[in-house]
Amino acid sequence: MAIFKPFKSYLPKEEFVEQIAAVPYDVLSTEEARELVKDNSLSFLHIDKAEIDLPTSISPYDELVYETAKNNLNRLINDGYYSKDNVNCYYIYRLTMLNRTQTGIVGTASIDDYMNNVIKKHELTRDDKLVDRIKHVDICNAQTGPIFLTYKSSEDLNKILKDNVLNNENIYSFVAEDGIKHEIWRISDSEIVENISTLFNNIDSLYIADGHHRTASAVKVGLNRRNQVKEEKTDASYNYFLSVVFPHDELLIMDYNRLVSNVNLNDFTQFLDMLTKSFEIEKVNANFKPEKKGEIGMYHDKSWYKLVVKKSCYTNNKVQDLDVSILQRLILEPQFGIVDPKTDKRLDFVGGIRGIEELVTKVDSGMAELAFALYPTSIEEVMEISDEEKQMPPKSTWFEPKLRSGIFINSLDE
Repeated sequence: MAIFKPFKSYLPKEEFVEQIAAVPYDVLSTEEARELVKDNSLSFLHIDKAEIDLPTSISPYDELVYETAKNNLNRLINDGYYSKDNVNCYYIYRLTMLNRTQTGIVGTASIDDYMNNVIKKHELTRDDKLVDRIKHVDICNAQTGPIFLTYKSSEDLNKILKDNVLNNENIYSFVAEDGIKHEIWRISDSEIVENISTLFNNIDSLYIADGHHRTASAVKVGLNRRNQVKEEKTDASYNYFLSVVFPHDELLIMDYNRLVSNVNLNDFTQFLDMLTKSFEIEKVNANFKPEKKGEIGMYHDKSWYKLVVKKSCYTNNKVQDLDVSILQRLILEPQFGIVDPKTDKRLDFVGGIRGIEELVTKVDSGMAELAFALYPTSIEEVMEISDEEKQMPPKSTWFEPKLRSGIFINSLDE
C-alpha cells in the first residue's frame, strides 16, 4: 500500500508564478540556463542551477554553488514572493501540450515506500549526480523540484481530480515560454484530503517516471536526518519527498534518440553490410521517424535508412528487447565498441521534443557522424520492468511535458 500525504507547501504569489516556475535543472546546460534567465531574476533556475549566478570558472559542484542556491531561495521567500499554506493540502497539477492534457496530484511520497520497493524504479543512478542533489536538498533545507510518479489508473482518484477541476477555480493558470499550459488547484477540504490519502493506501505500487536521482537524493537526506535526531518523528517532512502522481494512461513518452561521433566510419558500405545480419535495411527519401516498435531510423551523409529488427534477434527478455537495448547490443557495442552508454563521450542523447530535424542538423554540421531515431518506450514497458525489479538502459524514456520547478516547495523544517 502506498503512502501519499498532503503537506504545507510554499507557493509563489500568483503575480510571480510565471516568472518563477522553471524547467527542471537537468534539461538545460549551464550555458543554456544563463541565457534563458539573463532578464529574469526570479527564475527558479537561480536556485536549481545556482552556478549561473557565479563566474564561469567555478565548478557546478563547488560548495559556493549550494550556498548561493540557499541564499537565492531564502531571498525569494523573505522578500515576499512566496507564501506558505497553513494547513496540509493536496494540489492538482494539470499540464496541456499540443491539445492533450495530463492531470496529477501533488503531495509527498514516503522514503520508506522507496526503500521497500512500493515505489518502483527502472533506472540506476550515478554517484556524481546523487552527491550534487543530496547537497542541494540538504543545504537548501527543502525539496524544490517535484518527482514525476505514476500509478495504474484508478477510476476513484480520477473522479476526484475531475470533480475538483470542474467545481473549483484554479489558483494558477499560465502558459510558459515553450507553449505548455500549467494549471494548479488547491485541495484543502479535510474530508477530500482524507479520501485521497485512503485511496492511495489501496494502491499497491507507485512508479518513478522521471527523477530517479532527485528521488534517491531526497531519500538519502531523509535517512541522514533520521540518524541525526534523538527521537524519530514519523511525520517529519524529511521522511517524505515532493511528488506529482499521474495516472499512467495520460502520460506521453517521446523518443530518446542517439548521436554517435568520433568513430571513424570510413567504409559505410561495409558497415551497412554488417548490419544486414540483424536488420532489414531500406534507404528512404525523407526524414524517417519510426512508427512502431522494432523500427530504427539511421541518418548518415544526408541519407536516411529504415532498419527493421529481424525476429531472430529478439530474446524474450523485456529489457534486452527494448529498442534502446537492441540499438546498444546490435550496433553501438559490436560496431563501435561503445560498452557503457552512460560514460562514453562518443555517444550523445537527444530528446524527442527537439524533433528529427535536430538529428539531421547535428550530423550535417559535422558534430556527429551518425544519428539513430528510436520508437518511444511505452509506459507499460516501464511498469512491467519496474515490477520485475529490473533496470532499463540509461536515457530510455523522455517524458513530456516536463514539470516546472519552483511552483511547490516542501520545507524540511516541518
